Amino acid sequence: MLTHLFRPRPRGLPGPVPPGTPFAEADRLHLELGGRRVLTGIDLTVRSGELLALVGPNGAGKSTLLAALAADLPATRGEVRIDGRPVGSWPAAELALRRAVLPQSAALSFPFPVEEVVRMGRAPWAGTDREDDDERIVAEAMAATEVAGFATRPFPALSGGERARVALARVLAQQAPLLLLDEPTAALDLRHQELVLRVCRERAAAGCAVVVVLHDLGLAAAYADRVAVLHDGRIAVEGPPAEVFTGELLSRVYRQPVEVLAHPRTGAPLVIPERPPLTTA
Repeated sequence: MLTHLFRPRPRGLPGPVPPGTPFAEADRLHLELGGRRVLTGIDLTVRSGELLALVGPNGAGKSTLLAALAADLPATRGEVRIDGRPVGSWPAAELALRRAVLPQSAALSFPFPVEEVVRMGRAPWAGTDREDDDERIVAEAMAATEVAGFATRPFPALSGGERARVALARVLAQQAPLLLLDEPTAALDLRHQELVLRVCRERAAAGCAVVVVLHDLGLAAAYADRVAVLHDGRIAVEGPPAEVFTGELLSRVYRQPVEVLAHPRTGAPLVIPERPPLTTA
């Protein structure tokens, strides 16, 4: 008699989105934390099928903007939309089907094995017809991030770089059309930095909208379709890396003289700090 009270509520599953469709948008976004203005007048569109990098110096507002796009921080003024609707209008269960978030650090209080941590990414799909794909999707996410080799190890026993890759695998397993990744390469060695950005590019090529916070301007130039350079809580400039990364702009934003050269083979911008000559004894 009361079974209808315990049935899961129907959820609207995300459908296919044509490449180039705006999937996440910030419209005149202002955000304050602790009475301090952190973001001012942000207008930004994230499109399906593209990789957008957020770059800028420490304290510029990159992680705050990512959190606002994820609906983890509320706007003080302005609006954030995901899949055409204000983020606040999405039930939590349906929002989790549309965006997956990788925070800067991943911590778990219990010693779950790696495979179970990755499987947590499938939780939003429980009770849907796509639940049948869980095993395959978890295996693919672990293979893509090269963590299958230690699937049974407890998460707290991993190195920082291994934890970062497991956390990314969990996000990939969520299969959301919007990926929001906060410094996913920060704890990684050279090989795995390249691996993570290749995975991001593959997800964008498959139709996802991917936003990545990066400090490495070389990675942003090599892999991003567009970059947004943040400075003092505003977007100083936005566009393709080859157009946006100029020595004058980056020297001003980072308060560090740099040169920007074209890679001799790919043509991608190479950002090189200007350094005084080393003195010898």
